[in-house]
Amino acid sequence: QVQLVESGGGSVQAGGSLRVSCAASGMTYRRHCMGWFRQGPPGKDREAVAALYTGGVTTYYDDSVKGRFTISRDYAKNTLYLQMNSLKPEDTAMYYCAAGEGLCASNWYERAAYNYWGQGTQVTVSL
Repeated sequence: QVQLVESGGGSVQAGGSLRVSCAASGMTYRRHCMGWFRQGPPGKDREAVAALYTGGVTTYYDDSVKGRFTISRDYAKNTLYLQMNSLKPEDTAMYYCAAGEGLCASNWYERAAYNYWGQGTQVTVSL
């Protein structure tokens, strides 16, 4: 059974940095679409932040985080990371790790592209 467990969230001042991690287990395929989503205040939709395909080198980012966030994966540790720099109050959200069983390309931002989800880790950015 696939399990995704996020960690590393917390509180930080605007302009600061955080790295969130996602430990994956139970994945029997070597090639997956893996991504980070976030969901802000109640009433706001869960939105895609970044993704990568483990069978390639391409990464995908939402325009709101390009140049500030970096997604990466440690294959030996089976862990996905999201390095977040120059954080802004509008980055405040619950961050979720997700994994899909196929390719991700033009569909990387769609929740339907992902089969498995973690429980989330809270990131709070204050002024």
